[in-house]
Amino acid sequence: MATMKDVAKLSGISISTVSRVINNTGYVNEETKEKVIAAIEKLNYSPNQAARSLVRGDTQTIGLIIPDISNPFFPEIARAVEDTVQGEKYSIIVCNSDNDILKVSNHFKTLKQKSVDGIIIAGEIKSNHIQEFTEQNLPLVMIDVNTDSLPVNSVRTDNHFGGKIATKHLIEQGFSRIAHIRGPLDSSTAEDRYKGYLCILKEYGIIYDPTLVQIGDFHEESGYNAMLRLLAHSNPPDAVFVANDLMALGVLEAISEKNAQIGIVGYDDIPFIKYVNPKLTTVKQPIYDIGIRAAQILLETINNRSEKIDYVKELMKPDLKIRQTSLKMR
Repeated sequence: MATMKDVAKLSGISISTVSRVINNTGYVNEETKEKVIAAIEKLNYSPNQAARSLVRGDTQTIGLIIPDISNPFFPEIARAVEDTVQGEKYSIIVCNSDNDILKVSNHFKTLKQKSVDGIIIAGEIKSNHIQEFTEQNLPLVMIDVNTDSLPVNSVRTDNHFGGKIATKHLIEQGFSRIAHIRGPLDSSTAEDRYKGYLCILKEYGIIYDPTLVQIGDFHEESGYNAMLRLLAHSNPPDAVFVANDLMALGVLEAISEKNAQIGIVGYDDIPFIKYVNPKLTTVKQPIYDIGIRAAQILLETINNRSEKIDYVKELMKPDLKIRQTSLKMR
């Protein structure tokens, strides 16, 4: 198998110059370049990726840190990222953090030690930790977190708008006592959806009842327990906006056990949710598109590291997928 040394010997050009031609780094005059290309073609030389990475200072690898591999939202993100970067001959290393910031930090350090060319982090991360990551001089994109005040690229959906369209739909269906099962108090995503809920209640003149708001953790069991508490209320709700689809699955289980009739809207439209019975109305996030866009932004940042570019803040609009659970007469 031919080597770069063989190409240099055949073309009569130094190895360093051959390297510049192969890796497209530095100036090489056209006559020299043509000699190197002719030698490459004659020897049928294929550059070794590991050697090329050493010369160029890259590995054609990116890292993806996700918070919960069991939540179908995040494997869909991973699939989109992998599909996108593979088209550019990049590989992907996926790490699961279990929503633990210490694990996120450790994964970040490990990925940097492996000389990945950039990292995508999905899920809720506090601003001070994001700031620490941005100081590592590594191309970075955040997914599903508000980074408007931070020097970092990000892709997310308009969660405030999503909360509004979910709540408005329930009101327009004739429900009047609408509860909300929100995500964690320290989650900006959960807070934005909650504020959208509040905004529409006010717009329609519905008095806010804080006893109708229950706190979950984005997992099925917390949705189940929150719905049981709501059903035990002295004046229970006739509908509920649930801050994600996994909690909505728990809600469906709870109302089935209690044989209750409650209007439900979830959030995310994770891949399998359309097959749940009764079919769940939900706010659809463009999950696959989010992953694609995050990967595109990261690749653009990697390819333009030597240039000063503005940070990208991509905000995508969700839409409502109306199915059975939110219809007044189902």
